[in-house]
Amino acid sequence: VKHPEIRAGRNTKDFGTGFYCTVIKEQAQRWAKRYDDKIVSIYEVRLNTHLNIKEFKDMTDEWLDFIIDCRSGKPHQYDIVIGAMANDQIYNYVSDYIDGAITREQFWVLAKFKYPTHQIVFCTDAAMKTFQISDKIKEVSRIGIGCMRITGLPDEKAVRELIDGAMELGINFF
Repeated sequence: VKHPEIRAGRNTKDFGTGFYCTVIKEQAQRWAKRYDDKIVSIYEVRLNTHLNIKEFKDMTDEWLDFIIDCRSGKPHQYDIVIGAMANDQIYNYVSDYIDGAITREQFWVLAKFKYPTHQIVFCTDAAMKTFQISDKIKEVSRIGIGCMRITGLPDEKAVRELIDGAMELGINFF
């Protein structure tokens, strides 16, 4: 996607309206299979510390409630939201919980992932300005660096040092 955009549509997305990305290569490839072109785009992201970023480090009650609100169409104030995704099977459990068919405790027993998931959602125009499609990277490295906790670094300088250090070592998959 050379010119990504935020598209308002159905309210069934985990973190609401936005442009959805992931740092997990296999997940990006699974997402790409849903389309005719089946292309995985690679972006360079420079997070702006002035943006309102919400990161769910784990699947928690707060994460579950946030997804329920977003999938119900309730807006939020975040520019970027980061966290695990509720795939179709997980969302079936969410629906069962909303309908009262299962308790919250039963939801958590059923919701254990078989494989890790991750999503970064760019929700506002300001957030969309933090990344661009990469024309420098011709091939993705076989080793990647997980960035789920990148917002936990003390400042933008620490984030930059992490990314620059990885790039110097030939790691370009984040």
